[in-house]
Amino acid sequence: MKQTTLLLALFFIGCIIHAQQGKLSGAFTEDFSDSILHNFRYGSTGNKAPFKWTSGVKGIEPGSNVLLFKIDPADSAGAGRGPEIISNNFTHFGTYTARLKVPDVKAIQPNTGAVVGYFTYYMDSVYGLSEIDFEWLVADPSIVYIGTWTGYEGQLKRIGRTINLAKGIVYNTVYREGHTGENTPLTGAQNVPETIAAIDGYDASAQFYTYGFDWFSNRLRWWMIHPETGEKIVLWDYQGSQRGIPQHPSYYRMNFWHTNEWSVETNANAIEKPLHPYALEVDWMKYEPFKK
Repeated sequence: MKQTTLLLALFFIGCIIHAQQGKLSGAFTEDFSDSILHNFRYGSTGNKAPFKWTSGVKGIEPGSNVLLFKIDPADSAGAGRGPEIISNNFTHFGTYTARLKVPDVKAIQPNTGAVVGYFTYYMDSVYGLSEIDFEWLVADPSIVYIGTWTGYEGQLKRIGRTINLAKGIVYNTVYREGHTGENTPLTGAQNVPETIAAIDGYDASAQFYTYGFDWFSNRLRWWMIHPETGEKIVLWDYQGSQRGIPQHPSYYRMNFWHTNEWSVETNANAIEKPLHPYALEVDWMKYEPFKK
């Protein structure tokens, strides 16, 4: 009787874990060549205006089709309220890559408060949050924010790095608890490379760039491709600690949303509501799980 009870308990635990994790995706590339999403679904929680997203639109580069996100000035502030796509299935340890161009607002509304997010995100009821991100605040597209969020609601933990790629400045590499907690500098293997050479003329809104990250169980590496040399430039190779490295599957995402609280490193006034439907262009997104 005890053995039967134990087997049933293990069976139900297995069912719960499987239900929480869902189906894992295989390798794919979404090139947004037509109007249908093949590996993603649209998932904005904001206004349902149809102009907010279109796939298969002609991009600024000759012969290219892109995913076009337009921010709705009528949308309220908050992550997920702007246009967003979410992978149909879970993704896990592997290499993630995307080619994109963020909106150029400098001449029109330099204090725009808007975020472009290229990331994974899933809040699991048992294991907590699994998030890895690239983010750009469009008021200064020379700066990139990279990092993770882990932990549970009300107890979230952040590891993050802020880089001015045009000037080759690493503003910070830190650990923080919650959104308003004190930043603790990371050192040693958690702070590699300590310096990054400037990319002459880097402006994420001026042209397409290719960005990526490698998600291992014990290491995270964010990188980009140099637009002229084709060299892979490592932005942050975080290892030496399990703290901050998500362990459970997540959903692969791209979004564009208004923030009225988070201003870019170089402009404290950049939290204004977007006045126009500024456009983000995404050429393609790719996922390659590591071979077991």
